[in-house]
Amino acid sequence: MEDQYIASVDVGTSLIRCHVLNYKGQTISSVCKKVNLLYPQAGYVEIDPEDLWHSVVSLIKTAISEANISYNKVSLGISTQRATFTIWRKDNGRPFHNFITWKDLRSDALVKQWEKSFILKSFRMGCYGIYLLTRNKRYLAGSKLKLANTQVTMRLLWALKNVRNVKHAVENGNAMFGTVDTWLIYKLTGGRKHVTDITNASATGFFDPFILNWSLVATHILHIPSNILPEIVSNDYSFGYTAKSIFGISVPIKCVISDQSASMFGSCCFEMGDTKITLGTGTFLDVNTGSSPLGCNNGLYPLVGWNINNKITYFIEGASNDTGSLIQWALSAGIIENPHDSGTLASAVENTDGVYFIPAFSGLGPPFMDDNAASGYIGLKATSTKHHMIRALLESIVYRITLLYNLMLKETNFKVQSIWVDGGVSNNDFVCQLLANILGIDVHRPSTTEMTILGVSFITGLKIGMWKNGTELKKLRSLNCTFKPSIDVAVYEECIKEFKVWLKAVERFKLWYT
Repeated sequence: MEDQYIASVDVGTSLIRCHVLNYKGQTISSVCKKVNLLYPQAGYVEIDPEDLWHSVVSLIKTAISEANISYNKVSLGISTQRATFTIWRKDNGRPFHNFITWKDLRSDALVKQWEKSFILKSFRMGCYGIYLLTRNKRYLAGSKLKLANTQVTMRLLWALKNVRNVKHAVENGNAMFGTVDTWLIYKLTGGRKHVTDITNASATGFFDPFILNWSLVATHILHIPSNILPEIVSNDYSFGYTAKSIFGISVPIKCVISDQSASMFGSCCFEMGDTKITLGTGTFLDVNTGSSPLGCNNGLYPLVGWNINNKITYFIEGASNDTGSLIQWALSAGIIENPHDSGTLASAVENTDGVYFIPAFSGLGPPFMDDNAASGYIGLKATSTKHHMIRALLESIVYRITLLYNLMLKETNFKVQSIWVDGGVSNNDFVCQLLANILGIDVHRPSTTEMTILGVSFITGLKIGMWKNGTELKKLRSLNCTFKPSIDVAVYEECIKEFKVWLKAVERFKLWYT
């Protein structure tokens, strides 16, 4: 397999990347491009589907060209951002509207309306009643069902009602729904495939992880038309080949997977209890729960981690929507001049001097579940400096992770010994060390923070026989640094003290926009 290569594409929220890797798991070429996010009005965050498609194709061509290899030696793997979708015409493949991204808030009124509805309340009560009788965790999960803007569900209902010509197309069987993975596979195969991989499906909000299919709640209670939904397939499904017209040769597509699942796989979190935290545009804490989905409370939710060789691995996830986006805001606001210097500037002062930052540009997720919270600083005074403000912002990222971690401990019996971190913000030493100090566990940072690329490459490599098993993959994973918690008890006590004060500050910003 030494003459075979993997071209791995990662379509994120901020960047599109394409890496070409060899049989040693080494990147021999890499290119990236910013995603052109569109903001047509307040709360709307979109992506042009055709623009995204052309960008992906262009990056693949450039990466393979720079690797100086021929297309007949390449297998393609794809990972994508989740819960971002569009609807297009079945007859000609033209989108009815732009991608409505997971950060979009246009369906907020619908979310609130349905959350208060008698139908949803009755559904939850019914599920809880059945759970008491059967102790089936599926019904416990149903009793805790909560709609959110980050899910596809309500944004899809909004599109079905408000986008011109969609209703007519649905009635005439001329509409196709898809998340980013579905759209790319449809385009790459010349319209031959209308599928979604199981990990992207499980993150839509209307997939039932207990029956591994679209939820009856979505199709019967919410009236999402089943005829527009793609077929759900495994991550190593036979996706076929790209249309010859795209690259001049048909290239095999061997893997499609969501970004967080790819990141988990790239971190080699193969065992139950293995924990990974991605610090990208948002923060995602994922914990491997083995071969069974876990019915969760308090804002964590069960997802399919991956389905490979007909074996399904599940995890639970908690998310905070604002992480790297906070750094970008601080950069644009002139609070920092270079993101790479933020950790050094934060370490230049011993504490925040009573300054706290609340990171809620996209609301506050679990355990608060408050989409109407405000962002901002509190505690500023005459002695406050830019260093204090930067430190407060970085500390807020760690505090949000701490909340997710504590929720996870309540939901499981796992005793986590260490966690793996990845994503751009994981390059920040200050954040990683504070995380180790406050959680009291080792924080491992790999040599490459591109774990999503590595994960989709690993699965693709397994599929084509480049590697045999997880043991071989772990040998390819290299460690950059391990951040160990301070042995000074006073350091831990100070962390907890500041965390508790920050929680008090959060209360001042909750429900601000109601």
